[in-house]
Amino acid sequence: MDKVDKKLQEEFNSHVLNLQKNQKTITKCIKLRQQLESQQTENDLVKKELDVLEGDAVVYKLTGPVLVKQDLDEAKANVQKRLDYITGELKRQESTIEEFEKKQEKIRESLVKIQSSLPKPPAKTIA
Repeated sequence: MDKVDKKLQEEFNSHVLNLQKNQKTITKCIKLRQQLESQQTENDLVKKELDVLEGDAVVYKLTGPVLVKQDLDEAKANVQKRLDYITGELKRQESTIEEFEKKQEKIRESLVKIQSSLPKPPAKTIA
C-alpha cells in the first residue's frame, strides 16, 4: 500500500470515528428529549389539575420531606414557568439533533467518496 492509500485509509477511519461520536451525541440528545417530554406531560397534568381548582383551594408543595402551603396563583405561575422552560429545552434539543444529523449525512457522503477512491482488493480466483 502506498502513502496515498494509507492516507485515505486513515482519513476513512477518522470519519468512521466521527460518525460514531456523532451517533452517541444524537442518542444522548434523544434520551434527554424523552425525559423532557415526560416532564412536560407531568406538568401539563398538574396545570390541568390546578386550573380545575377554585381560588380558595389549599395547595401544598413538596419541599424535601415537608409539604409547604402555597398560594394557588403562585403554584400556577411556577408550573407555567416550568412548562415554558421545558418547551424551550425541547426546541433546543430538536435543533441539536437536526444539526448532528446533518453532520452525520456529510460524514457519510465523505465516507462514500473515500471508499470509492480506495483500491479494491483483488478478487480471489478459484482454480
